[in-house]
Amino acid sequence: MSLDYPFRIDSRGRTAQTSDDDHIRDLIEQVLFTGPGERVNRPTFGSGLLQLLFMPTSDELATATQFLIQGALQQWLGDVVQVEAVAVERDDAAIRVNVQYVVRRTQERQVAQLTRQV
Repeated sequence: MSLDYPFRIDSRGRTAQTSDDDHIRDLIEQVLFTGPGERVNRPTFGSGLLQLLFMPTSDELATATQFLIQGALQQWLGDVVQVEAVAVERDDAAIRVNVQYVVRRTQERQVAQLTRQV
């Protein structure tokens, strides 16, 4: 068991915990939706994904976004997961990211579907 993200207190008055699979999904979410410079003492942590929402849509931007996400996940979670595929969709109000990965410890294939409203 691992600490749940975001941090909270459960119904028993203790620190909420989550399964290992959910914890890895939480880690992926933290990397993707944290901008570089937001973390104290870790100025390069994150992906910068949310900054790309305000750029004009193009095939080149979509490709660059996929490489950006794969690079950030490799840098920060490369010892935990092996990223196999990344798909990014955006519309006027939200960005959706699907990450297919293999958990290195168990060799199980997982898919994280993350959405962030703008």
